[in-house]
Amino acid sequence: MYLVKDIGGAIALMGVSLVLLGTWPVVLAVLERRGRLPQHTYLDYSITNFLAALLVAFTFGQIGADTPETPNFLTQLTQDNWPSILFAMSGGIFNGLGTLATQYGWAFVGLSVTEVMASSLKVVIGTTLNYFLDGRINKAEILFPGVGCFLIAACLGSLVHSSNAADNQEKLSSAMVNHSNTNGDTENEELTKHLLEIEQPKDCEEQEPEVAPAAQAVEKLEAGTADFLVDLEGKRSIKVLGSNTFLGLGIVTFAGVSYSLFSPAFNLATNDQWHTLGEGVPHMVVYTAFFYFSLACFAIGIALNIWFLYHPMVGVPRSSLTAYLKDWKGRDLALVAGMVCGLGNAFQFMAGQAAGYAAADAVQALPLVSTVWGIVLFGEYRRSSRRTYTLLGSMLFMFVVAMVILMASSAHRRPL
Repeated sequence: MYLVKDIGGAIALMGVSLVLLGTWPVVLAVLERRGRLPQHTYLDYSITNFLAALLVAFTFGQIGADTPETPNFLTQLTQDNWPSILFAMSGGIFNGLGTLATQYGWAFVGLSVTEVMASSLKVVIGTTLNYFLDGRINKAEILFPGVGCFLIAACLGSLVHSSNAADNQEKLSSAMVNHSNTNGDTENEELTKHLLEIEQPKDCEEQEPEVAPAAQAVEKLEAGTADFLVDLEGKRSIKVLGSNTFLGLGIVTFAGVSYSLFSPAFNLATNDQWHTLGEGVPHMVVYTAFFYFSLACFAIGIALNIWFLYHPMVGVPRSSLTAYLKDWKGRDLALVAGMVCGLGNAFQFMAGQAAGYAAADAVQALPLVSTVWGIVLFGEYRRSSRRTYTLLGSMLFMFVVAMVILMASSAHRRPL
């Protein structure tokens, strides 16, 4: 079994994990903006996310000597380690719920704010729990000020969303006034009717693809304008114009709390700090724990999204298994996203086992990657107010400061 034994290797894995975990949300956000139903996307994502765990288990988990202290993956599958299995699977359930919530959160509050708020909450809660589970190996006088900075970043994230939502509403109101003044009440009524029709969901099987001329030329619309927002609303699968601001923030908060619990649960699975294993039973290796973690994540993702096909939420159109199987548009991207996320999680856990899971939470700098993608690909915050730009800059600055402080608190893991 291959194990990372030096801090340099762990830091390298953290860097790769950072890029991977900051990229896969962008892929799913692209599909939502193109109109693919989140239920269809997440079902595809779940398949390759689990395949990534199998790939890691049968490669890294089978490399090297199979010893009683560090058994290989296949050997450990037959051992009596049910407490560790349950901890690993509970972590997978928390991760699955968090990932599902973020997919809806991206639509309501944007990719950048969703990732920053979710990651900040994960660090505030999860890193604190891992600090105590890891035997307090991190420097508390450095770690907890960093955790406080993450909390400030999360608060700034909610202010960025509120300010940007107000900016968008102002753009749409101005567009309505301009239509009224320029073309009279008739076209104003037509625009209002168009916006209302956008919000009416239809059954996926009954809905025929309608591509408006403006939608065909979405690339020609300038990001951040009212026309761009209306065109985007017409294409995307989750309708958000006029939605309650607190709904989006509530979804993201739920995602952050769910994310904050999966790493401590995985930590308990691999290090048995609560001494739940029987005498002589070796600790679960990271690859076996990741297999059970991903298995639970796969099960919760498949079960919930099959339910959401027939009982959708937040205004998403109703679908079916038949419609899902026929929907090949964007399936390749969803499958890639699942593999990328799976490998990113695996590398984070491998680094955490070597250098401490609190230190491995340094990969929560992933919003910096997602924010760059969001601004470059989606034009997020384009033509926003100065207040929004100030809050956005402050949020990212505080996030960087928090990550630097958190990394400075890291130390070598001591055997428990």
